[in-house]
Amino acid sequence: MEPITMVVIGLALIVCAYMAWNIGANDVANAMGTSVGSRALTLKQAVIIAAIFEFAGAFLAGDAVTKTVRKGILTVDFSTVTPDISHDIAFGFIAAMMAAAVWLTIATRFGLPVSTTHSIIGGIIGVGLVLEVDHNAEYIDWGVVQTVVMSWVASPLMGALIAFFSYYIIKKLILDSNNPEERSMWLAPILAFPTFFVLGLALQFKALKGFFAKAESNGWIADKYAWIPAKENGVWNPFEEAAWLPINSLILAAIIGAIGSVCLYLVLQKIDIKQESNGFRGVERIFVWLQIITAAYVAFAHGANDRSNAIGPMAAVWQVLSNDTGMLMEKAEIPLWLVLLGSAGIAIGVMTWGWRVMETIGKKITDITPTRGFAAEFGAATTILIFSMPFLAVPVSTTHTLVGAVVGVGLAGGAKAVDFRVFGKIAASWVASVPVAAFGAATIYIASGGEDLKMIILLPIAFFAVVFAMWRTRGAEIHVEDALSDAGGAKTDGPTPFDMFHHHAEVVETTVEKMVIAVEKACAGEDASEEIEATIESEFAADKVKASIRDIVREDLRFGIAADSKSFLHMVSRQDRIADYAQNVAEQLSFRPLMEDDEAREHLAKMAKAVAETVATYEDLIEALRDYHISGRTKAGADKVMGLIREVNLREHEADVIEAEAAAFVFTNGEDQPLAAMHMYRVLQRLDDVANACEKAANAFLPLLSK
Repeated sequence: MEPITMVVIGLALIVCAYMAWNIGANDVANAMGTSVGSRALTLKQAVIIAAIFEFAGAFLAGDAVTKTVRKGILTVDFSTVTPDISHDIAFGFIAAMMAAAVWLTIATRFGLPVSTTHSIIGGIIGVGLVLEVDHNAEYIDWGVVQTVVMSWVASPLMGALIAFFSYYIIKKLILDSNNPEERSMWLAPILAFPTFFVLGLALQFKALKGFFAKAESNGWIADKYAWIPAKENGVWNPFEEAAWLPINSLILAAIIGAIGSVCLYLVLQKIDIKQESNGFRGVERIFVWLQIITAAYVAFAHGANDRSNAIGPMAAVWQVLSNDTGMLMEKAEIPLWLVLLGSAGIAIGVMTWGWRVMETIGKKITDITPTRGFAAEFGAATTILIFSMPFLAVPVSTTHTLVGAVVGVGLAGGAKAVDFRVFGKIAASWVASVPVAAFGAATIYIASGGEDLKMIILLPIAFFAVVFAMWRTRGAEIHVEDALSDAGGAKTDGPTPFDMFHHHAEVVETTVEKMVIAVEKACAGEDASEEIEATIESEFAADKVKASIRDIVREDLRFGIAADSKSFLHMVSRQDRIADYAQNVAEQLSFRPLMEDDEAREHLAKMAKAVAETVATYEDLIEALRDYHISGRTKAGADKVMGLIREVNLREHEADVIEAEAAAFVFTNGEDQPLAAMHMYRVLQRLDDVANACEKAANAFLPLLSK
């Protein structure tokens, strides 16, 4: 092997590793984005789980032999292939990998989930067009290209429909029932059966197809088509040898489904689902497990299937450039070191840049809860399984399918629950993937002219462009060591933002209680200076809790509510005004003595008590709102929250009536003490501000119940 050829191979391996890194960075969101968005997993927990299962799928379940012309995009007559054509195709694959990888970097930089499969297909199309001109032959199978374009609509639509109806069933059967927690205890294991059944089929037909092929070659299984579907001319009769759905495979999937259902049932009998864990309880706590299981499967299957997007073309390049004959064969063996390179590249991509796209799928399209996240993952897994069966054999994108499923569960809450601006940008990036990658690959290939030296010069230039894109994102990465250091996800062991929000409401209520004591002492003619100071200190404590919430919100996505971080912090600020007004009441008491009239003071004390009852009801509302969101947004929970909102309004109205009576008495009987009367009225107004702040904060939660 000539030295210059060795340099080209070395650069091609770097491109391959870079492509694998991009696959992990962009496609990891397919598996874990909904889990992070639903707060079932912290970002770092998701990174660790995804990295493990992506690597396991890529290393253990990928094919040992790959077709050198992947996805059927190029049609090559291998009986007439020459060393020159082989060399050009190999260089074309290098250009395709590089162009696809650069496009993936750009997409990941902007948090856009695009298809790595369609990106590499685009690169191959671009190279194929140039090869057709150079060799005066037809290489591109436009029928396959047309099928790929059709999948841009078909797979997201089916994913959305299955996810929509999956969540609709959960909502009608569980969330809208009178006793959702009791209903979920026996219904969730039943719903687990179709989930594990689909995952069992998908593992056999998609993720473990390489395993069954290897098992056959070693004599472990006499007929692999007893386990995986026939490739062509299949029949629907599961007992036939050429069955689309072999009976043995169906039985194995049913056994997996039954085991999964029984295990979930036994687990549910041993735990208290009303006890909060990781920010969830009740219905949502059950579906956290189901969601994580489906997410882990998607990561495993993705690693098994999409590994070949990086190392498949590289296997062809290695076959041509390392072989003395320089000939391209129809199939190429994948060396173990190349498997390790692709698997490690995917895992590192997950741990370094995967969070960018994860945030888009998990947070920006629609609000995700564990129940919705499970429905989305189940819809995506089912859709991918259906389209991958030989009777359809449509090369769909996991990314497209899952994004469609997320939109589907979002639409289950109404069209306003989906941010179609974000979805529009994502859809535009899907359409752009093929032409952008095609143009980039064609440009690199034409510029190289099929010459080793030119390719050696061009690839570093392309990498320089990548380094520039990375430089633009400096300071925002999650590095490998940081991800690994938090494998346990300590954040989920601490208070969630909504826990802190409820704690803040408790401190606000304490502030009001101390203020009321100060008012009662002042009305009794006693020295209230200590109580006034205690009120001020309690308000300061509420401010510190508010600051802690702001710090938590920056890193912890578990709001437990249908709101973004900005909306959540606005809720906190609105609640904090209650304590601010209470402090202002206490400060007013210190300015001068109250009006010397026993009845006027009785009115003031009565007003303070009414305000305290309003605030106490508001604190009960915050606790109920917290429980509503961590327990599954059930109809029963929503009814309770709505009832407490009405009660806060009622309490505030009662305080208004008392305030009006007190003010009328003060103005009627305060002519002899005008300054004291005006001071008394000012204190009444500040007390009314406290009650009004409760009413405004409570009514602001109404939109959350409709999401």
